[in-house]
Amino acid sequence: METSQELINDTINKVTTYLKEEFPNYLSFENGQFTLTRGSTQVMVVVRPFTETETCVEVISNVVTGGTINQDIMKFLLRKNAELHFGGFGLLFDDTIVFQHTIAGVNIDKNELVTSINAVAIISDYYDDELARMSHGKRAIDVTPEDE
Repeated sequence: METSQELINDTINKVTTYLKEEFPNYLSFENGQFTLTRGSTQVMVVVRPFTETETCVEVISNVVTGGTINQDIMKFLLRKNAELHFGGFGLLFDDTIVFQHTIAGVNIDKNELVTSINAVAIISDYYDDELARMSHGKRAIDVTPEDE
């Protein structure tokens, strides 16, 4: 079974309310997608269907793009995943290094969302300089339209 549009819309409405209260400079896109800038990173918030009775809210940051991914970087990311309390690093199809954390959405509260956004932003902002240096890539703030 699929998640009903009503549950998805309810989650989008809650997320919108919490973002307005805590991060008033956020940008909103269609279908429950939002973005905000924190330090040198951009954080995306995406409401997604999950199960028949649950949605999920993904909080994602592109940490470094255009870098060269080697075994040392992969080991670094895996070790950090074992150390960090919230979320984890990953690689997209184009070797963009991301950091993300996902929470259940139907009963989401403001504290959960704010904590997830802050954790992703702080960790991404902290590690983007080191990972950009290690991979010779670019942090989110350094990416220009020509790079995309």
